[in-house]
Amino acid sequence: MKQHLLPLENASVYYIPSFLSEETANKYFQELLTTIQWEQQDVKVFGKIHPQPRLTALYGTSERSYRYAGLTLQPHPMTEALQTLQQKIEACSQHQFNSVLLNLYRDGQDSNGWHSDDESSLGKNPAIASLSLGATRKFYFRERKNTKNTYKMELTHGSLLIMSGATQHHWHHQIPKTKKNVGKRINLTFRYLI
Repeated sequence: MKQHLLPLENASVYYIPSFLSEETANKYFQELLTTIQWEQQDVKVFGKIHPQPRLTALYGTSERSYRYAGLTLQPHPMTEALQTLQQKIEACSQHQFNSVLLNLYRDGQDSNGWHSDDESSLGKNPAIASLSLGATRKFYFRERKNTKNTYKMELTHGSLLIMSGATQHHWHHQIPKTKKNVGKRINLTFRYLI
């Protein structure tokens, strides 16, 4: 399985463009679109309440909740499909996971702003395995100490991005909005909650 190490200083980020075959990725996309219990949470940005610009859901093998951006998500029990994907990703990444935060981007106006996955519940140097299904979207990295230093890439259908080591300490990442007519995208971010 071909994987690429991204040229990011003080980071360990691998990209596997064809982690799932197109046929397998299509199957999981349709299944997750219709079986996941998607929700739209409200978030507070600069003192104002806004609906989050995407739908989310948390699933896990433990009952640990996940707090980020002022939200607390309670996990649903892992489905068979999610467990199968988790086992496949664990075998490839050599990391263990006990939860998955899913994001549904309904169109180009759904997005995820600059952030790091650096919550204390993820541990000091968390491993995050991000599986993309559906429409291709741009994905940006930005160095924390030098915000002009950015790296841009596209996350394609069936691809896997693995961030580990000190990545979250040194880099932010985002999925920006786009005016292009893009279809739905599901992103599964496997993580280990402590």
